[in-house]
Amino acid sequence: MTTPTLFSPEAPAAPVAAGPRPLVIGLDIALITSGVAGPGWADYFRTTGLTGEDRLTRIVETAATFYRNADFVLIEGAAYSMAKQIGHDEMSAARWMIRCDLRRRGIPFAVVTPDSRTIYATGRARWKDESTGKKLTPKQVKGKVRNEAAHRYGVDFDGAARFDMADAYVLMAMGMDWLGYPLAEVPKTHSRALEGVAWPTQTVAVAR
Repeated sequence: MTTPTLFSPEAPAAPVAAGPRPLVIGLDIALITSGVAGPGWADYFRTTGLTGEDRLTRIVETAATFYRNADFVLIEGAAYSMAKQIGHDEMSAARWMIRCDLRRRGIPFAVVTPDSRTIYATGRARWKDESTGKKLTPKQVKGKVRNEAAHRYGVDFDGAARFDMADAYVLMAMGMDWLGYPLAEVPKTHSRALEGVAWPTQTVAVAR
């Protein structure tokens, strides 16, 4: 079987392929609670009580236990619209350390902006309350992403880490869709988010 070659964001996704599905992992990395997901499952891990280099090392080592055998990894990028910049330097370090580890392992990856993730899940990046017309808070938007993902994919995202797991699942679903293995039918209003992702240039092995 031939493997699809990753190309520029403007090119169409690969057609649906036969055979075993690739192992795609979604990562929603955070300093305290990180979400991780693969087809049909979602999980999370915490770094409570750790700071600085110890925390960064734990994040990378724990994330690697999920993606070490992956064919492709999707990482949520920085939310530059956040008003408070507390922790952004450390968060950036965590993402880049994971990217370097993936490169060392030879695992292709893509970084997805929060807006692209939200569009893929809900159809748009910004939402307003239908009754008041007021802009939804970031937490309310995350709730919408979680609800839409749970409904579309039939996966329960419960507990304190429900938003993190849902975000990771949507990232993973984007990667599966782009490779030609969509987990569910997604309207064009949603799938347009794939065009905004800077996909890697190396070939992804879709079957081992």
